Amino acid sequence: MGCGQSGPEKAASPTAQPKVEVSATMERISDTPPTVGELEQRLIDAGLANVQEVIPEALVDLKYSTTDNFFGMDVYGDLQNAYLQPEVAEMLKKAYGLLQQRHPELTLLIYDGVRPRSVQWILWDNLDKPDSLKPLYVADPRRGSLHNYGVAVDLTLAHKQSGEALDMGTHYDFFGYPAYPDREDQMLREGKITQTHIQNRELLRGVMNGAGFKGIGSEWWHFDAFSRKVAAEKFEIVE
Repeated sequence: MGCGQSGPEKAASPTAQPKVEVSATMERISDTPPTVGELEQRLIDAGLANVQEVIPEALVDLKYSTTDNFFGMDVYGDLQNAYLQPEVAEMLKKAYGLLQQRHPELTLLIYDGVRPRSVQWILWDNLDKPDSLKPLYVADPRRGSLHNYGVAVDLTLAHKQSGEALDMGTHYDFFGYPAYPDREDQMLREGKITQTHIQNRELLRGVMNGAGFKGIGSEWWHFDAFSRKVAAEKFEIVE
């Protein structure tokens, strides 16, 4: 599902390194593990993998921990790490390896991973559309989505040094034909996207497909590791 990561001092003498005094209080603070929020702890307890622990070079910008998404809602709160089923995280690591073979200056930028069904209900209930039209924008939580199983990932490509995302022609969570992989030829003819946008998307699709992921026709950023049938056989929905 948005991108972004985002005076000289006098040199010390090499023979006179300054001594750094560390107080007992500072030592205790440095030994204190970072606080894990309630949502993140639920993901950990469900056995999901932190993507950046599997792929340290990957960048993460969870758009649903901000208001920079289609719904304009922060539904993840203090969650900043992307989680997936461990098997899916390993597939993503393979995609990263393929990317390094082709473009070692680039990395993966993750916008969304697992989305608990409790969060899916928040999106569903707050979408200002008739129930009959809501599935066009968000999966019905009663049925569940592949994000709910932790086997779908939303992502793009970005430059390692700057964290700047490649231009894919639309922003994340854009609902319209310019974001549709199935409509790229038409959108190119109509001047809605460029050949560079298509090339960037093809690079993303190439490394993801090479690792076993499948894209969908309406979102260039969305990839599934498994079909719904296989996901239901292998995993439980993350509540």
